Amino acid sequence: MLSLYYLCPKNRKMEKYSEICYIIFEQTTEVYHRTDNTDTPLKNPFKESCLAYYMYKKNWIDAVQWHLEDEIRDPNIEAEKALTIKRRIDALNQERTDIVETIDRYFLDQYKDVEVLPDATINTESPAWALDRLSILALKIYHIQREVERTDAPQEHIDACTKKLAVLLEQKQDLMLALNQLLNDINEGRKYMKVYRQMKMYNDPSLNPVLYGKK
Repeated sequence: MLSLYYLCPKNRKMEKYSEICYIIFEQTTEVYHRTDNTDTPLKNPFKESCLAYYMYKKNWIDAVQWHLEDEIRDPNIEAEKALTIKRRIDALNQERTDIVETIDRYFLDQYKDVEVLPDATINTESPAWALDRLSILALKIYHIQREVERTDAPQEHIDACTKKLAVLLEQKQDLMLALNQLLNDINEGRKYMKVYRQMKMYNDPSLNPVLYGKK
């Protein structure tokens, strides 16, 4: 219930917001790897009315995509299977983008009544796209940690992965701090945000010349 309190707040104090989001990403990653199967159905434990639902779903999509990207790099993969996986990755990537935009619209609604200061600035990255990076980072940390714990790998590999893990953990702390600062700045009117749709042209039959040229 703590995560729901922070993700669907009545008050908008965001000092621990990214930490709660990361907990959800960690939990989702752990649940996915219980089966470690890209065909495992998503069973979202949160209600769709809450932002936590989209956090969980987003990280699940990231986990599925992560492993599909591994599969498609098999040098012995059959062309037909590779094409099937590639199209599945494309579909998931569009779904992921849609979820990020949904999360950003949530933030936009949360801060709609904030009085923006005259000297307020806009950030290069919206809160939801920062959370997108945090979700991917949770997966990176999970997989690098598994490499560190391998018993069948040479010590050189373990040492290299241990160094990478330290960098990722530092990056995690920096990103969470920056996200909390961004949300607080928006809440206090020091920054403002806008939501731009990604407009992925290759998925739009009216904008991709390969698709509309075949009509």
